[in-house]
Amino acid sequence: MSDFKKLKVWRKAHALSLNVHRTTRAIRGAEYVSLRSQLIRSAMSIPANIVEGSGQESRREFGRFIGFALHSARELEYHLLVARDIGAMKAGEAASLLAQTIGVSKMLYALLKHVRSTLSSHTPASPGVVT
Repeated sequence: MSDFKKLKVWRKAHALSLNVHRTTRAIRGAEYVSLRSQLIRSAMSIPANIVEGSGQESRREFGRFIGFALHSARELEYHLLVARDIGAMKAGEAASLLAQTIGVSKMLYALLKHVRSTLSSHTPASPGVVT
């Protein structure tokens, strides 16, 4: 559909992913291995889903992957809260990453809403279907 690098939401999500990766390097201890992994995985999943969606052949499929990216952003938000609350991450670092995550989530939600609205305005109703 488009060059994902031109999407502002992808650039913001990519920066978030890099920031999460940098921050999680400071999380030490065997008890935090799975949390560190989940933080990185969910952060990287956001821009990865945007990339995968941009390669789809239809706007509907693009929207589906934007939805996946939004779910990953919400998952990251939760993992950041856990990391902060159990003391694995400094409160200031968590707050900064949470603010970035919420900003990306808002952008993804707006993009998803836009994609869905363009689908509904261009899709003719089928005979016998009440809209």
